[in-house]
Amino acid sequence: MTIHHPNSEGPPTSAHDGAADTGANTGASVDSAHVGDIVGALGRIRRDDRDSRRTWRRKLRTLLVIMGPGLIVMVGDNDAGGVATYSDAGQNYGMKLVWTLALLIPVLYVNQEMVVRLGAVSGVGHARLIFQRFGRFWGAFSVGDLFLVNSLTIVTEFIGVALALNYFGVPQKVSVPLAAVLLFAVVAGGSFRRWERFLFGLIAVNIVMFPMALMAHPSAGESARGLVPQFAGGLDSTLLLLIVSIVGTTVAPWQLFFQQSNVVDKRITPRWMKYEKADLWIGIAVVMIGAVAIMATSAFVFKDTDLFGQFSDAGGVASGLKQHGSHALGALFAIVLLDASLVGANAVSLATAYTLGDTFGRRHSLHWKLSEAKLFYVGYAVLIGISATIMLSSDAHTQGLITQWVQALAGVLLPSATVFLVLLCNDKPVLGPWVNTLRQNIVAGAIVWSLVLLSLALTAATFFHSITATQYETGFAVGAGLGVVGGGVIAAVTRRGARKAELARAAAAFDGIDSEQVTAIDNTPLTRAERKALRDADRAEWRTPHLDSLERPVFSPLRKAGLLTLRAYLLIAVILVCYAVFHGGN
Repeated sequence: MTIHHPNSEGPPTSAHDGAADTGANTGASVDSAHVGDIVGALGRIRRDDRDSRRTWRRKLRTLLVIMGPGLIVMVGDNDAGGVATYSDAGQNYGMKLVWTLALLIPVLYVNQEMVVRLGAVSGVGHARLIFQRFGRFWGAFSVGDLFLVNSLTIVTEFIGVALALNYFGVPQKVSVPLAAVLLFAVVAGGSFRRWERFLFGLIAVNIVMFPMALMAHPSAGESARGLVPQFAGGLDSTLLLLIVSIVGTTVAPWQLFFQQSNVVDKRITPRWMKYEKADLWIGIAVVMIGAVAIMATSAFVFKDTDLFGQFSDAGGVASGLKQHGSHALGALFAIVLLDASLVGANAVSLATAYTLGDTFGRRHSLHWKLSEAKLFYVGYAVLIGISATIMLSSDAHTQGLITQWVQALAGVLLPSATVFLVLLCNDKPVLGPWVNTLRQNIVAGAIVWSLVLLSLALTAATFFHSITATQYETGFAVGAGLGVVGGGVIAAVTRRGARKAELARAAAAFDGIDSEQVTAIDNTPLTRAERKALRDADRAEWRTPHLDSLERPVFSPLRKAGLLTLRAYLLIAVILVCYAVFHGGN
């Protein structure tokens, strides 16, 4: 066995990946590359670092080292499909759909904060937790959904590369293979720091969105009015499909798998979680500013022109901006599209490669060299190669349908991914004192139910074209009412169970406690300060035990029936999305 120096960047080598420490300090990690110093693009934090960060300067330096997973996953969200979808919204509806982006901010944070917690506390990826806690049946469903959507998403990223470079006269037979080689070369170097620096360089290119949006001469008043929820031109299947696509491109299932695995791969532990949450907020700010800038560019340049309401694809937007704006404006948009496509392709491919490692129990870290983690890198290369080949062998019409289909498909599959996420974040043996609070469960439940209602509306619009906007609004109101009643019942049951667990921990904190004292505690609610102190004490050293040592949770018949019903409905919704996209495209 080779002893690895703790200050070196790469992973220790050993007879097997399970050589990493497990237990209270390292969590359930099974890949030795996931334990060690935090090595980021902008610095290093030693694994044994226990220094306090009292000054703003030290806190900022720490944030710069931790920063990465949240920023990359969010910027990767504004990928080729995102650029196309936001451009579609701006060109066809002006700024009247900005409100959808505003409503997605809490959805982004709640979902991604939960995977940050899961990754930092457990030390393993999202797919591994699903397989270990729910079994192969549900694991296969989750991973199957992910592989399908991810592979098609990467096709859209290569479509974005081809459209962007075609603006500058580079044919797709040259641009797509070059992009594929570049994406693999950056990842296969066996250096997490080098990979993160490359991504940070791509992210820095997003600065061109500011001059791009300003050159479109946006109206602050019109943009602000777009924050008011409205259905431009009436709610119909076309508008609903676009809204679902905005949801799918802004909050995609691959993000959950990528960020949790990337948090683990960067070796972020609960001690640094508040910095990672700050990193997430920075990423959300960047992605929202970018989305509004793209929407505004197409909205204000095409306003009162013959191209308003005539969206075709992102390449058509670049050409239209050149025609009605300037060559520089079209070039900036093409650069944004190229940059977004490269970041998105890298992040989505890595999410899939991480999931492969989780699924088959093999090494899956950017710290390993190519010869040390063959499945991880070969899986990444094969995915890139297949996606590039599909793109090169398809025509422009098919590429447009794929782009629209992928975003909508991600939108209707998101409720399923979020349900498993919420279940994992309420799994006491996995997260211990880090499980969701009642408030977090209420917010997460509201998000899942809202996504289901949106999917139901799209289903209704596909089948019944005569439904009016008033009827949709009534349906949403009734659905919201049902959600409030159902959520209240679930919250009451959950609160009762949480209170019993809280009182049990409080009782255990006293030495020599007798039955009378237990009764007194049971009748005396804890103050907020006492509750916080108890939670902080529990969380201080908690890490997930090795997953093989935990008993798998038993699904009640009601929960199992609910999950099967959700799965059956989502299967129907996917079929209907395919019908809506291809029927509309034809």
